[in-house]
Amino acid sequence: MPIPLPLDALPLGCPAHVVAIHADIPLRRRLRSLGLIDGTPVTALFRNLSGDPTAYAIRGATIALRRADATKVLVQAESEVLP
Repeated sequence: MPIPLPLDALPLGCPAHVVAIHADIPLRRRLRSLGLIDGTPVTALFRNLSGDPTAYAIRGATIALRRADATKVLVQAESEVLP
């Protein structure tokens, strides 16, 4: 079973699902309102040249998250796609 990793470490194109959010209450509410709820599928789509922010596909929408926020979201990558 793969080890959960922070969302900002998810390789581009690799599907995963949300396992937990470790953030203060206002940020946790904001992330949940964007659709980041336990079990939600998420895929990293694009990364800025500097690496921040990154665009993610979540529930049929594309959202951009700063690295500082994405580090607080733990995801479980699907093992068959990881190197």
